[in-house]
Amino acid sequence: MKYNRCGKSGLLLPQISLGLWHNFGSVDVFAHAENIVKSAFDQGITHFDLANNYGPVAGSSETNFGNILKNNFQGFLRDEIVISTKAGYKMWDGPYGDWGSRKHLLSSLDQSLKRLQLEYVDVFYSHRFDPLTPLEETMMALDYAVRSGKALYAGISNYTADQTKEATSILKQLGTPCLIHQAKYSMLERGPETELLEVLDRRGVGCIAFSPLAQGLLTDKYLKGIPKNSRAANPNGFLKVDVITNPLLQKIKALNKIAQERQQSLAQMALAWLLKDNRITSVLIGASSVEQLNNNIASLNDLDFSKIELNLISDILLN
Repeated sequence: MKYNRCGKSGLLLPQISLGLWHNFGSVDVFAHAENIVKSAFDQGITHFDLANNYGPVAGSSETNFGNILKNNFQGFLRDEIVISTKAGYKMWDGPYGDWGSRKHLLSSLDQSLKRLQLEYVDVFYSHRFDPLTPLEETMMALDYAVRSGKALYAGISNYTADQTKEATSILKQLGTPCLIHQAKYSMLERGPETELLEVLDRRGVGCIAFSPLAQGLLTDKYLKGIPKNSRAANPNGFLKVDVITNPLLQKIKALNKIAQERQQSLAQMALAWLLKDNRITSVLIGASSVEQLNNNIASLNDLDFSKIELNLISDILLN
C-alpha cells in the first residue's frame, strides 16, 4: 500500500480506503463483512469510512464495524487505523434528525460513538451543506467535536467549490482547519474538476473521492446486461436500472477495451485514473467480497498513463 499526505496536514491516508456504505449493514452477512475489513487492514488499508445512516438499516454499519473492531482491533491496533463518520442526511424522525444544525451534528456524533464503541473518531464530517442553517453554526459544531476530543479532525462532504471556500475559511478562523473534502468523483462524474480540486489544493485540504467506480458502472458487471447480484438489481441499492442506457454501455465498453490493453480490469483503470492526480489523497472503494477488494487494490500496480491513453479516454468520456 502507498500512502499520501492529506492536504497540508500531518496525516497520511492510504491511496485506497474502504467505505462501508454498502455490504456492511444488518441485511448483510456479518462474517463476510468481518473478513473484508480484516483483509483490507492486512493489505495496508488503514482508513475506514462510515456515516451515521449507513446500513441498511440506518446505523447498522457502525454497529457492525464496532463489533468487528472489538473482535479484532483491540489495544494498540486502534492507533493504526483511521475511522471516519458523518452526519447531515436523515437519520431519525423529527426536526433534529438531519441537516447541519449543531443539535443534529453533535447528537449524531454521540450516537455514532456508542454504536462504534469508541471514545473518538479520527475524522468527523458534515455530510452535506445545509442551506437553512448558518454555515458558522455547522462549522462551530465540527470545531467543538474536535476540541471536545470526540474527533481528531474535521471534514466536509458534498460541498460546492464556493461553499468549500466559505467553510474552510470559517474553520481556519476557529482554529480547526478542514482536513479533507469527500467528493463524488469518477470517470463518469467529473464535477470536481471544474473548480473544487483547485480550491482544495490552494487551501491545503485533502480530497477523497467517493463512488470512484460510479456504483459499479465502471466495472465489468454491466458489460453484458444487469446481473442479479448487482447494485442495479438490489432493492436496497441506490443505482437505478434506468440509468444504464445503451449510450452509457457503449462508453463503458470502449473504456473496458483500453483497460484490457493496459492489462487491467476496468475497475482497476478507473481507480488508477483518479489517483494519477496528486490532488487526490485517496479513493474510497466499497467491496462485497475479499476477491473484489483484492482486484481493486491491484490497481496500485500501474498508475501511469501514456498521453495516447489519456487522449483516448478523454475522447470517450466527452462523446
